[in-house]
Amino acid sequence: MLLTEIDHVAIAVRDLDAAIAYYAEAFGAEVAHREIVESDGVEEALVKVAESYIQLTAATRPDSPIAKSIEKRGEGLHHIGYRVDNCAEALASMVAAGATAIDKEPRPGSRGTTVAFVHPKGSFGTLIELVQE
Repeated sequence: MLLTEIDHVAIAVRDLDAAIAYYAEAFGAEVAHREIVESDGVEEALVKVAESYIQLTAATRPDSPIAKSIEKRGEGLHHIGYRVDNCAEALASMVAAGATAIDKEPRPGSRGTTVAFVHPKGSFGTLIELVQE
């Protein structure tokens, strides 16, 4: 089994501070990690839930994937991050099973992770992020 657990569920939001405030008020949640990922044009705030996260993510520029997603579909569920021991092996396995890789090879992600995205086409309509710690 290449999947070890759910790393995060990503939710695209227009206003990151408002989303953080909502999660704090509604759930008593605190941000465990906050980071700007310049290469992806996003700012994220991670709310820890057991050993996984809710990733609240907002665009930092209008051409980012999050900005485009919100423009097309509005705020809401963006992708699922699956934790794997070996990102390259998991990506190759997914492609061999018919998935379409967005990232042709793993790359640096937030929190010092290695990540690769897989297109919803070929993955039953779900954008998948493979996350190797």
